Amino acid sequence: MPLPDTMFCAQQIHIPPELPDILKQFTKAAIRTQPADVLQWSAGYFSALSRGDPLPVKDRIEMPVATQKTDTGLTQGLLKVLHKQCSHKQYVELPDLEKKWKNLCLPVEKFRAILELDPCEDKIEWIKFLALGCSSLGGTLNTAMKNVCEILTSDPEGGPARIPFETFAYVYQYLSGLDPELPAVETENYLTNLRLMSESRKNGMIGLSDFFVGKKTI
Repeated sequence: MPLPDTMFCAQQIHIPPELPDILKQFTKAAIRTQPADVLQWSAGYFSALSRGDPLPVKDRIEMPVATQKTDTGLTQGLLKVLHKQCSHKQYVELPDLEKKWKNLCLPVEKFRAILELDPCEDKIEWIKFLALGCSSLGGTLNTAMKNVCEILTSDPEGGPARIPFETFAYVYQYLSGLDPELPAVETENYLTNLRLMSESRKNGMIGLSDFFVGKKTI
């Protein structure tokens, strides 16, 4: 004899009081981030939420501008999300970084292509991966440094995007060192001019407007 259908009334159904806000924040995050694969991104979102880790969420809706020959979906906004998730460590384990990459619905082939620019075994210095990611967005070294500054700065969006000179110099030397056509002496002279400028300001900061100091192009 079949069992009767279970009947529920409003008093029997318990809805956790925090559930509506969780779902509201999740929906807003999905709208801002616009993930290519909602299910994959959602798994990463709730996994990070359960651990209290930074969430894979963009600050705002971003209209991607593909500068690569093939658009892989990687944008400055997604690199900024990864920076929030990884910058608390100097070095990041590659399996963990790859998992975060996949949770942003980015192709693993692009991840491996970035690592091939400066091969490593099981971990990478985060600031170097960020630099490689910015470089892979396309354009010149100047464009890569612009992206680096806009990701690392504490200035409001649309501001001068200032970062400490030492950070700028470290990233610039790293990326320029990967380009065999860029003479080391040119890099040294350029950074010397920038250092003098930053020291004259007493704050040791470099912004977007300083890129062409002592150099016609980067």
